[in-house]
Amino acid sequence: MSSHKGADPIHVALTFDDGFWAPAYATMRSICLATHRRRDLVFHLCHRPLSPEHRADLMEIEVEFGASLRFYDLTQTPKFRELMGRVPYHKRLTDIVYARFVLESFLPADVRRIIYLDCDMMMMAPIEGLWEADLGGKPAAAVPEPWGKLIGSGRDIAEKSDLLDPADPYFNAGLLVLDLERWRELDVFGKLQALIADGSVDRLSYSQNVINLILKDKWQPLDTLWNVIDPHRAHVSLNPYNLHYTGDTRPWTLTAHLRGVGYARIYRHMMTNALFYKFWRYRMKKTVGKYLPFIGASRRVRGSSAPRPATPPAA
Repeated sequence: MSSHKGADPIHVALTFDDGFWAPAYATMRSICLATHRRRDLVFHLCHRPLSPEHRADLMEIEVEFGASLRFYDLTQTPKFRELMGRVPYHKRLTDIVYARFVLESFLPADVRRIIYLDCDMMMMAPIEGLWEADLGGKPAAAVPEPWGKLIGSGRDIAEKSDLLDPADPYFNAGLLVLDLERWRELDVFGKLQALIADGSVDRLSYSQNVINLILKDKWQPLDTLWNVIDPHRAHVSLNPYNLHYTGDTRPWTLTAHLRGVGYARIYRHMMTNALFYKFWRYRMKKTVGKYLPFIGASRRVRGSSAPRPATPPAA
């Protein structure tokens, strides 16, 4: 597999919990397989504590492609720790999505531009197309969100319209190209703190709404093919640059290809079959573990109500 070394590194940030290590691996591997500049890639992995086994799986990206991995335990970064417990925590997203608000606080000073990606993505085009994007002097570039009016303004496209006007452009925050110097100048963390204090973060609910409010009129639109939301089979004809699996059926489920998820078969091979089924077993074990105490208790109750055998008479 050929690899070309460019003049400058390409910095990419991912945020994830330990239980999402396999999709993070698949996202990184898709990036590596879509470019010849594999050795230029520097992945900044922002996470909660990782198990040694999962960390070893992630390190295979370095072995296979020669890319660089840097690990950041978010529970040890002051600004993220300050946010924990103060921002909404959703079961599917958790509060780790707020790490993108404070990337500049713990990344090395020589990282001036970075591509932030959600870990439910699969890159299909060379990532240098994003890296070289013109930000127009703004702190961020992103792809417009097709569901923006509903996500941003809420019920009847009116519930939160005093904060996010439905006529304003709205972007999907799962893919961001950030100029970290302008990000610092904007004082994103300070603005987030103010929105927490006045209750706006709780009202907006989702971190994507919050970042849209902070970056109002301060982001550059990218080609929609860089962030194709909830891809299905019909999207294949678009030849998308990057796929974003936001739907109810994720590509790492066993039946994804039967339920019309776009590029589902490719995704399984992108994750590698070994890790795909390892991730499936991991999830099944967690699911079964939730019910085992209940099942065990039920069995004990049933056992205690069963009649005891009569004591045989003494000989």
